[in-house]
Amino acid sequence: MSYKILAINPGSTSTKIAVYTDEEPTLSLSIPHSAEDIARFEQVVDQFDWRKGLIEKALSDNGIDIRSLSAVIGRGGIINPVESGVYEVNDDLVHDLRHARMQHASNLGGLIARDIADEIGVKAYIADPVVVDEMMPYARISGVPELPRTSVFHALNQKAVARLYAKESNRKYEDINLIVCHMGGGCTVSAHRRGRVIDTTNALDGCGPISPERSGSLPPGPLIKLCFSGKYTEAELIKMVHGAGGLMAHLGTTSVPEVLDRILDRDLHAMLVLRGMCYSIAKEIGAMAVALKGDVDAILLTGGIAHSKRVTDFIAGHVDFIAPIYVYPGENELRALAENALAVLKGEREARTYVSEEYDDPARLNDTTRTSKLRDALLDTINSSGFARQLSAIRSYFRGGKTQKD
Repeated sequence: MSYKILAINPGSTSTKIAVYTDEEPTLSLSIPHSAEDIARFEQVVDQFDWRKGLIEKALSDNGIDIRSLSAVIGRGGIINPVESGVYEVNDDLVHDLRHARMQHASNLGGLIARDIADEIGVKAYIADPVVVDEMMPYARISGVPELPRTSVFHALNQKAVARLYAKESNRKYEDINLIVCHMGGGCTVSAHRRGRVIDTTNALDGCGPISPERSGSLPPGPLIKLCFSGKYTEAELIKMVHGAGGLMAHLGTTSVPEVLDRILDRDLHAMLVLRGMCYSIAKEIGAMAVALKGDVDAILLTGGIAHSKRVTDFIAGHVDFIAPIYVYPGENELRALAENALAVLKGEREARTYVSEEYDDPARLNDTTRTSKLRDALLDTINSSGFARQLSAIRSYFRGGKTQKD
């Protein structure tokens, strides 16, 4: 029996869709959205009917009958932190996507998938949403207790590209250390240690490198002053950080090819800004090398911007001393989505059930009356032999390498 799967990937500047019959794509296309199109909607969720209509028209124009679909799978959104895997779009998940704590186009993936699936009586799924959380506990700590670092990154594409590299190098993803950099409308850089993303930048919160539409990390003092200047509303400031920041703020466009054309026309301002973006990406790659303690098998550059050799060469020139660099232009997210859904349909993988959970507040770790996954992880680390060896190494370091009986 063959299965036909519709995969939906809403992005900040496009909606990508694909129809797969088992492992083979029968349709794959990208529906572009101009900045003017997106600007018509106050909230991301307001784009639901518009984007769904574009998808249905594209399917109809290409002779795809939605009633022939076996399942629909969408890119995951800004829900509660979850383990990596495939999740059926249940009512809890729909609620959290509609009332997401942060605006992002990926919130629409599961919603549109569920709506189409309900119309034809099949299941809807998401897989490896952007909130996959495998971070080291101490990587979450910032300098302000109320502002912990959180895991929000291009998990689906990063995981797919990492596994592809592992397959091509005849190794297992779970046996290697990688730095993966996704460069699209937003850019995220992550440290993959033996199959888990132990640290990552968070593009939605404005943390990390500059991107075509996001500000990247900003100087906190001037940012605070700007917030209280009275010049901007809260909504305008949030838009400034993700949506109207980065290249858009400096050059009025999110298109890297357009910026490169300007540079060819001797636009020195465009050159300076693009180099600033690429330099900020390179610095974050260096930071993730620290997270991996310098043990890096490869650096993978992916996403739409990776099509530009001028961009990837500039970045490589700053970080190729860390590890070999491999470029995977574009993204494999649609294929990854379809493969995840197919595995569930074939019974090779079990779909997880999404359940909202209370935020695990680090300040309440010592309250043993509350269950805490974070506490359990820390206790496991303390009780492991590896932790004891680490402490011994630290003691030796402070003794200047001298031996001493405990």
